[in-house]
Order: sequence, then C-alpha cells, then structure tokens
Amino acid sequence: MAAAGGVYEPLPPPCAFSPGSRDLLALSGVDGRIQVWDTRGAGLRREYVPSAHLSATCTCLAWAPSRGIQEAHQKKRRKSEAVDKDVQYDLLTIGTATGTILLYSIVKGELQSKLVGGHDRRVNCIRWHQENGCLYSCSEDKHIVEWSTQTYKVNCKWKGDNGSVSSLCISPDGKMLLSAGRTIKLWDLETKEITRQFTGHSAAVTSLMFIPVRTSADPQAPPDTTGLYFLSGSVHDRLISVWQVRTEKREKSAVLSFTLTESPVSVDLAPSNSKEMPVKLAVVSRDGQLHLFEHTLNGTHKKPLAPTCTVQIATPGSDEESTPKPVPIHAAGFCPDRQSVVLYYGSTMQPLIEKVVLKTDEPHVCLVRDIQKTLTLRKEMTVTKVKTPVVKPAETTVLVPGIPGHSASTTAVASKSDRREGKRKPGDKEISIEDRLGAMDIDLPKVPAKSGLPQTDSFSVLLVQGLESNDCNILNKVFQTKNDSMIKKTVARIPMYAIIPLVHELTKRLQGHPNNAILMVRWLKAVLVHHASYLSTLPDLVPQLGALYQLMETRVKTLHKMSRLSGKLYLLITQVSAAEISQRIKANQEAKVVYEEESSDDEAGDEDHNMDSDENWEESDEEAETGEESEEEDSEEEINVDKADGDSDVDLGNESEEE
Repeated sequence: MAAAGGVYEPLPPPCAFSPGSRDLLALSGVDGRIQVWDTRGAGLRREYVPSAHLSATCTCLAWAPSRGIQEAHQKKRRKSEAVDKDVQYDLLTIGTATGTILLYSIVKGELQSKLVGGHDRRVNCIRWHQENGCLYSCSEDKHIVEWSTQTYKVNCKWKGDNGSVSSLCISPDGKMLLSAGRTIKLWDLETKEITRQFTGHSAAVTSLMFIPVRTSADPQAPPDTTGLYFLSGSVHDRLISVWQVRTEKREKSAVLSFTLTESPVSVDLAPSNSKEMPVKLAVVSRDGQLHLFEHTLNGTHKKPLAPTCTVQIATPGSDEESTPKPVPIHAAGFCPDRQSVVLYYGSTMQPLIEKVVLKTDEPHVCLVRDIQKTLTLRKEMTVTKVKTPVVKPAETTVLVPGIPGHSASTTAVASKSDRREGKRKPGDKEISIEDRLGAMDIDLPKVPAKSGLPQTDSFSVLLVQGLESNDCNILNKVFQTKNDSMIKKTVARIPMYAIIPLVHELTKRLQGHPNNAILMVRWLKAVLVHHASYLSTLPDLVPQLGALYQLMETRVKTLHKMSRLSGKLYLLITQVSAAEISQRIKANQEAKVVYEEESSDDEAGDEDHNMDSDENWEESDEEAETGEESEEEDSEEEINVDKADGDSDVDLGNESEEE
C-alpha cells in the first residue's frame, strides 16, 4: 500500500501477491532490494537490486496482467506448469520515490524498461488496464499519468486532486477510473472527466478496490456492472467503507462499512459468482491481525459490521516466559478455492509464507508458530573449517593510527606467561579503572565537582530512537509522561529531522482513546510552540499537516453539538436531582399538631354547647359591660365611704382633744 503526501509511511514495506493462484510474492526491502518468493515453498525465485536503490527506494508494486494465456500454453506445451505461470505473470512494475517507474521481467531476470518523465515526485500507486495494456500511475505531484507500454511514453497526463493522489483503481469493464486523495473521484477514461465524487474519509485514502459480481460461474464471463460496488480504506480510519457506483439516488455516503482494530495495511477480495453469494474480504490491520468478512451486498446497512473471524499468529511460550508473543501478519491473499488464505509474516529478509485453511465459524483463531525453529530449518547451514594462524609474539607489530612519528605512546601488552606470573594475590589491591585509563593515555572529560556525573537526555534520545525504529514500547514509555516541563524540555532537545515524524506519530495516536488524546495534545502543543519557525520554512507544510488539520476540524465540528447535548443533559440532571430532594424533604417532615376527632355523642353535646354559646354571646357581652359599670360604681362608693370614714376619724379625734 502506498501513502499520500508523505503523511504516512506504511509498515511493512510494499508487497504484492501475483493474481490468480497467488504463486508468487514480490517484496521490497527497506534498502530498496526487490525479492520474488515462491509461495509453494520453492524459496527465493528472483532478487533485483536497482542501481539507485538507496536514493530511489520502492514505494509500490504491481503485477502486469497475463499476456495471452492460450497462446502461451500453445507455444510452450512441453514445458512445466510453473514456467507457464511465470509467463502468465512475468512483468513486475516498481514505483520509486523519485518518480520513475521500472518494469522488471521475472523470467529474464533483468530490467525490461524504465518509464521517465511522467512524475517528478514519489509514485504512490500503479494500476494496469486489462484490455488496452495501458498503465496508470498517481503521484504526490497531484497528477495521474496514462502510459503506453508499447512506446513507454506518456499518453495523457491530468491533474487528479488539489493534493497528493494516493490510490487508483480501474473498473472491471475498463471504462472508469477511481482516484483517491482526500476525496474519491470517478473518472471517465475516454473523456478524462469527473462523473461522481465520494466523501467520507478524514485522511488520505490508501486502499481502493472494485467489487465485481459475476452472473455465472465461468471465470472468463464478464462481471455484472449494474450494481457495481467498490471499497476504500484510509490511513487513520479503522473502517473499510463500501460505496455503490450506479444508483438512482446517487448517494455520496457509504452504504456499508466494516470495522477493524487498526487502520488497514493490506486488503484482498474474493468476488462472488452470483448476487446471492456473499463477498469474502481479508483485511490485515496495522496491529498485525487478519480480519475476515462475509457479507452479501444487497443494500445499505447503517451499523458497521464486525469481522466473522479474526486471525492472529503467536510464538509458543518458553520456559522463562510463559506468555506467547504475537507475530504480526503483513499481507494475506485468497486462493482460487475461496476457502484457503496465503499469509505472509516475518521479516523481509526471511519471510515466512504459509497457506492456511480457515474456519470462519470460530470468531477468534490463534495460530502458534515457532519462528526461530522454522527459520533454522529453512536456512542452509554451510560448514567451513576455519584455522587460526599461529604467530609468535616477537614477530608481531602493533600499528597505531595517526601520522608516523607522532603517534601516542602505547604500553606493551603483557604476554600470556607474564599475565600468569603477575596475577593479583589475595592481599593486593585491584587497580581502579581510572588508573587503567590513565595508563592508556586517554584524555578523560573534565567534570565539575559540583555538577556530579554527566546527565543524558534520556527522554529525547528514547523519543528519537522510537521514531526511527517505530518501536511502540519505547514510544508508549515516552508519551506516558504527564509532566509539562519534562515534555517541553524533551521536545526542545529533539533534532530537526525528527519533528515531522513526531507530528505524524502524534496525529496517528490522536485517533485512539480519548484519554490517550489528552496526553497527545500536550506534546502537540509543545511541538508547535518550540518548532514553529522550522515548520514555517517547510515548502510542503500543508500536505504534511493536512491530516492533523482535518482531524482537528472534524473534532471541532462535533464539539458544538456535544456542548449542546452536555448542557441539555446537565439541565435534565439538575431538574431530576431537585425533584428528588423536594420529595425527600416532604417525606421527612413530621406534623407538629395532630387533630383527633371525638365520638358522636360528644360531638352532639359540643354542637349544642356551641349553639348556646353562639346565641348568648351578645347577652354575655352586655352583662360584661353592665358588670364593668357596676364595678366602677361600687369602687366610687367605696372611695366615698372611705372619705366619709376619714372625716369621721378626724372629727372624733378633735372631739377627744376638746374633751
């Protein structure tokens, strides 16, 4: 699979199974070497090293279609079946990072031709036309080129997208061409005009494939194009989308999607012989698992479909380590029987290819393989007798690097007998390493006394090593830190060439779990703050940060809807909690006054009493008023009487005095 815009470099390197029987597997190494392996166990068939394999590494591989199968069989009836298959799939097309396309012959073992002048940047995808023999290629230079394989020159060249064109696919009838960058476009090959566009991926599309449906069991019969479908996979999407080309509604969205654990790396399809039979799909994700799908294409399906079977390869647990280690699968292809699958795993130097018959009834299948034992059995062990020459110590001369006459002084190495005589006795002290280095006349670095031992930038070194080797364990260890000052120091100390790979790795990890995205945002902020000047000098900054910008834009679009939904949910929760609190308060309240009704007789007596009191309340008031007046009169009379008595007392006293 090829990448777009330098945004994503897929792992493993490009590989391609030969169509049909899957007898050959073409691999590209990291150093640009092309190897063709026999999947039936015959080993390495061909190895080709391009002249510019270090500077112009291989970016994509494609097998040319068969050239007259019937004529080849008539001319070479006496030869073996393997030769016929080699003739059937002879030409291997190699796309390079510099824009050139190489045509390599498997039978002759030599370079047949070189296509130059169509692209000036990295070639992302190559597709062959089944009928007219033309070759179509797309590149990072935004163009699609139609090549003539007879003249090896450009027939037509047109702009395919505003950015890099990452993938191509030709329809089964040979009249339409699909191209994908940010959007998927359907072209008419005769007029080179766009007939339809499909949007739905947030990153560059790296997988495009038509799904032909045959109306009969004859493999030579033309496929049915009335209900044509195609599938697509993106760099950072964990979905395989299925689109319908010819529909009355002309829907732009996908009618079906298959869910994966990670982004797709390799996709293969086993077409159905009729509309009623299900289509089989084999997808290898980035985490090294194989997902198998079976589904009948009969309309739209809203929910993403889960795989019917997931295959994983692991090594058996050793005595020291009981847990087995997973072995990633790099590519998979269906055999003609539609029941067995050819798996490619291992390294590019020693690939392991195996044909497996899988039962899709089991949801999870784990294949235990001892890779070390398999490699030792495959490797040809050559026994050679090596003799060490016997040289006398007196005849040896030690050569010291440097200008003659100005070499550093060296200390003679003690002979074996001297070393035996000069063994350290139990009472002797061992010479320190500092003294030994001083005897060798090596200048030691002067370390200040206060600073202590020299410190190393472990996090920055680990980060660069993890980015270069693409080691998930190292990257996870570095990215798990939550200290902002540590993040800023680490980002500030990384070299310039590691900034863009760091941004790509952060963009990929932002697609994961939300908790992981929270940590990645801190790193991304530090990168943009510390290295903004360097990023602004890049001429291709827009395609480099295109995936990140698209990701942030999609997250921001959903942020408003999520905030509204959060507000509504908060309002409902507060209302429900307030209602529950009010009910609890009402339930906990106790009556301060309790009124108890009496019996019926008492009620009757009370009613009579109340009636009497109601009738006589005015009389009682009048009596009360007359009583008050009478009390006042009595009080006045008492006062008068007292006065009279007082006067009488005085008169009596006077009378006594007079007497």
